[in-house]
Amino acid sequence: MADMQPLPIRLLLPTVLPMLRLMLQSMFRGDGSAFEPPPHVHDQYDFVIVGGGTAGCVMAARLSEVPEWKVLLLEAGGAPTPETRVPGLSRLFYFPTAVNWNYELAPQRHGLRNYDNRSSPIPQGRVLGGSSSINGMLYVRGNRRDYDNWAALGNPGWDYESVLPYFKKSEDYRGPHRRETEHYHGRGGPYTVTPKEGPHLPITNAFLRAGQHLGYDVIDPSGPEQIGFAPTEYVTRNGERWSTARAYLQPAAQRRNLHVVHSAFAMKIIFDKKNRAVGVVYKHKDQVRTVYASREVINTTAAYGEDLRLLMEDFFSTRKAFTFFIKVVADLPGVGQNLQDHMCLYGLTWNVDVRTPNIAFEAVNPGVIRQYASERKGLYTTPLGEFGHAWSRVSGSGDTYWPDVQLFMVSSGLGQEGLMASHALGINSGKFMDYFGPQFGRAGLTMMPYLMRPKSRGAVMLQSRNPFDPPIIDPNYLSHPDDIDTLVNGIKWALRVGKAPPFAKGLGAKFYSRPLPQCETKPYGTDAYWRCFVLHMASTFYHFGGTCKMGPESDPYSVLDEKLRVRGVHGLRVVDGSSMPVVTSGNIMSAIVMMAEKTSDLIKSEWAPAA
Repeated sequence: MADMQPLPIRLLLPTVLPMLRLMLQSMFRGDGSAFEPPPHVHDQYDFVIVGGGTAGCVMAARLSEVPEWKVLLLEAGGAPTPETRVPGLSRLFYFPTAVNWNYELAPQRHGLRNYDNRSSPIPQGRVLGGSSSINGMLYVRGNRRDYDNWAALGNPGWDYESVLPYFKKSEDYRGPHRRETEHYHGRGGPYTVTPKEGPHLPITNAFLRAGQHLGYDVIDPSGPEQIGFAPTEYVTRNGERWSTARAYLQPAAQRRNLHVVHSAFAMKIIFDKKNRAVGVVYKHKDQVRTVYASREVINTTAAYGEDLRLLMEDFFSTRKAFTFFIKVVADLPGVGQNLQDHMCLYGLTWNVDVRTPNIAFEAVNPGVIRQYASERKGLYTTPLGEFGHAWSRVSGSGDTYWPDVQLFMVSSGLGQEGLMASHALGINSGKFMDYFGPQFGRAGLTMMPYLMRPKSRGAVMLQSRNPFDPPIIDPNYLSHPDDIDTLVNGIKWALRVGKAPPFAKGLGAKFYSRPLPQCETKPYGTDAYWRCFVLHMASTFYHFGGTCKMGPESDPYSVLDEKLRVRGVHGLRVVDGSSMPVVTSGNIMSAIVMMAEKTSDLIKSEWAPAA
């Protein structure tokens, strides 16, 4: 039954998407040639960038600002499809599509007990712009202590005061001027950050007031401190998704010194006898080609993507390499290790007495569609629904201004739209129906606590020597007991928010307190019950990082130095979420953009011509 339930969704998308694209192409006329491959790819460039994702587009744009440098960007996916431009269609990308790598987690030993095969889909963009072209577009920088901690771990130059200028450089903030936080924002940069247009829904207002009732401030998440409640802000411009492909790469693609070749699968990094990266072998249009880099090869894919596979083929530890008879260029045991993710707890749902919009019906309203098509306004200018988020320290001692949980509020109940959430998240449909069946069609809201600084660590491993085989992605969720305890405390925090008068009285919010069937042997509401709930219902929030971490040479598991150069070789860097030694306290996209901005400047200063 579990295998059959997702079938209608998997069949529907390939049928509906071509028709949707035809409609959208007429809406977005004139953009089709922006990323056309060059008529001739040179044999050699100064820089070859592997991966045109979130970081790769930034790197290509910034390095090509030096007119004397020739830059080649290789991306395994294609040009952004029309549906990637519409924020309100972001839910499509939870399901298999051509712009998604369609990876899945390895079966988890400790958690995901209510998920098919104890696994979950992992949407990751296989398209120019990478996951910035398919994600939820939330703009969150994290906490200043995240970056000070990076520096304290042996990475000089990555403290908060050093990285703040690069957040500001990238940002084009379209929100109001706030005297107390204006210093922390950038205006006029490539990456546009936009608050939701118009008034908030009653649910969002109640969420913010509930936080104030509990003693929290309503904050600017990009300001100096992060503890508090906030409405969401999105990386959109004029009602459209503003991925790094559009913000950085599209304007830069007109430069004669930048070549962009999409649908090009990188197969191998070439090293010379002195262990210098000098080129890349890639496959494009069924032909295997080689391109050389006179200065550097730069990998910018993801914590578990194409660039990590390339590194693993050359930088496995000697012991692991023997498994696949791989010739080791440099023995770096940290490659693929230290995998981290912001694990999220799904399933906390409240019903409300107030009328809430039925997003599923409103989304197909012809008037709503016409409004977006003609004015770029209305429902489709953001992900469907409305959202809020909050940060708090819920466990243990330590810095009370450094949160360990983020609470994400969604203006619909998890079961409100039937089996859609089950299919998207990978929850077993039979178990989902058994528990959430009474919630189908009922108005409500969901609050999801997720770990900011998980202690569990996993790994990414090669499945075989075949470069086209997907990697084995095992985050080893909940292997550290503190992660379970922190999520339990996050549940208690969410329940306190739900009981606050703005929710309980203002909305008539009532928690869906039916015991999870798999945890009925535990006394309801006890820590033992909630631990059981976590083991069954928590899963990924898609914020992976750490698998090629930067760190000092004294750390045997550091892969990169503080300039993101791969240890033991020359001419090779990794710039993406995998470079983080520890994931940041919030959605990681803006931090990756910052890292690419900063590393571009590092490269420019290193390779600057002598005066």
